[in-house]
Amino acid sequence: MAAVDSFQFLYREMSRSCNPYFQALALVGTLYTARRVVILLRDCCTLVRVHFLPRIIPSKKLTQRFGDWAVVYGAAEPVAKAYAEELARHGVSIIFVTQDPTSVREIAATLSQSYGVETVVILADFSLNQAASNSIKEAMRGKDIGFLVNCVESVDFPQSLIEMPEQSLLDLVNRNVAVATLMTRLVLPGMLERSRGAVVNISSGACSKPLPGRVTLTASTGYMDHFSRALHLEYSGKGIFIQSLTPFQIASSERQPSSSSSSIPGWFVPKPEVYAHHAVSTLGVSNRTTGYWPHTLQYGLMARIPEWIWVLGSRVLIS
Repeated sequence: MAAVDSFQFLYREMSRSCNPYFQALALVGTLYTARRVVILLRDCCTLVRVHFLPRIIPSKKLTQRFGDWAVVYGAAEPVAKAYAEELARHGVSIIFVTQDPTSVREIAATLSQSYGVETVVILADFSLNQAASNSIKEAMRGKDIGFLVNCVESVDFPQSLIEMPEQSLLDLVNRNVAVATLMTRLVLPGMLERSRGAVVNISSGACSKPLPGRVTLTASTGYMDHFSRALHLEYSGKGIFIQSLTPFQIASSERQPSSSSSSIPGWFVPKPEVYAHHAVSTLGVSNRTTGYWPHTLQYGLMARIPEWIWVLGSRVLIS
């Protein structure tokens, strides 16, 4: 048999001719692997810097860094109440702005008794336009307002857009978008005058992916997230810290128990007070975060799921 007919000879010749292509593919694979490793290391460093180091390394008191008073809007939500309680634990006095004072008077009295801080409850009916703004301005007069906390109102159960009553839809969008924006407009001038302060907008991880049956929730949280990021670009150079908090599932408060099994506390479903403790530690560290490191892992996983797979899965779960 001629040498040219042997398989070994043909294989050697083909390998020699394809060797540059193999080397190029190997180089591409090496670069891609190196890039993924660098991204993974960067994400791990960010996770440690945002969620662990601030809780280990001592820092100035919140009142020294930002101010003595906080304005909390949306305190009917368990996470907002827990956030206000965590601020009070650090010695921050609280102004609650609400349309339903009966839902926050109990927590206001509890904070005053437990932590020795001042609490004020402001009834603000924003359907009266500027009249509500005047009462809020009067309550803030002469106070060192260092914090504004806006909390998006959650949706109890999946409901399509056309199933929502028109007035309920208008009220929900008004509270979650218009009023939260107005609250920021009311508080910012005093913060700019003092060149310090923090605006914390608590929305939801729902802004990361669309959810059938929760159109208004994903839209409202998406607005608050982008609103916060735009404010950060506009005012971060003026001493104002703007933060967008995008938590995922949080367990029901003990004061507001829920029969839903998804609200049972767990590692990925923290109690409101546990979440608030983690979230407050990220103040001044990250302007956009979930506020709770297991939720950050959850967010990283969701970000890598193709949207069509996410939509298909969410439809199956909701149905």
